[in-house]
Amino acid sequence: MLAVWVTPGAARSGYAGVADGRLRIRLAAPAREGRANEELVRFVAGLLGVARRDVVVVAGAGGRRKLVQVAGVTVEQAGRAFRL
Repeated sequence: MLAVWVTPGAARSGYAGVADGRLRIRLAAPAREGRANEELVRFVAGLLGVARRDVVVVAGAGGRRKLVQVAGVTVEQAGRAFRL
């Protein structure tokens, strides 16, 4: 489970560090019609090297604070990917 804070509408998607105990992720997608959530799933899956179907937004789909569940990744692997 990843606690994230997303910023939609960025020039490009990217990891922006940690703030208030959440991963900060900028998304190159607008916050409408589920596009930001789709981009978040694509970005996290690519960064962690898993299929998109293994990444699910389980809470906060309509807001900036989200909980994302990732299958097939250990805490250590996620920590390395996000440089924690």
